[in-house]
Amino acid sequence: MNKNELNIENYKIKTAPPTAYYVSEFITKNEEESILSSIYAAPKPKWTQLSNRRLQNWGGIPHNKGMIAESIPSWLDVYLEQIHNLNLMGGNRPNHVLVNEYLPRQGIMAHLDGSLFYPTITTISVGSHTVLKFSEPAVDDADNRNPIFSFLLEPRSLLILQDELFNNYLHCIEELSEDILDDSVVNLECCSNKYIPGARLKRDTRISLTIRHVPKTTAFKINIGNK
Repeated sequence: MNKNELNIENYKIKTAPPTAYYVSEFITKNEEESILSSIYAAPKPKWTQLSNRRLQNWGGIPHNKGMIAESIPSWLDVYLEQIHNLNLMGGNRPNHVLVNEYLPRQGIMAHLDGSLFYPTITTISVGSHTVLKFSEPAVDDADNRNPIFSFLLEPRSLLILQDELFNNYLHCIEELSEDILDDSVVNLECCSNKYIPGARLKRDTRISLTIRHVPKTTAFKINIGNK
């Protein structure tokens, strides 16, 4: 794939609310292997362990007072440049990458990405697939919304979320060891492989690189303990 000639409008998921783009095989297998090698070569303190996954922040740690901008290594910055060339963020260059590691049976609860970021998120998946599920926000605590549609994210793929999907739909990854490709998966026609309805895909370890722009940055130390 020649990323310099990629017209992102050709990759819009037309069966979902506005706006999502899905590019299968956005990176090569060699690039995937290089990314995995670099992530796992990072020093142990770079990892933050959560109850259901672990993660790395590159570029700084986002905070509502501003992100102290940090340099991003060249092996990762090349993908920020590729995303920047797609002109998805109003001319702003991405400046933050959140790396999440998901083992089988690990996921993330339904959430919005919030106002700390320019309202576009881009995610490159490596290592394994997952299924990202979407639901409308609950009206109150007693309103438990079930997922209404989902996307299959293949390894080496790029997903872009903007507009209504970014602002108004919660997204989650369920804690499963395998995914069933039922009628809720609405992007199968965009995928690189052909999948039989009802197919079961066993999960392996997946790394996601969520690349985005944090508008509010600072070069000064922030006292995040004060409100």
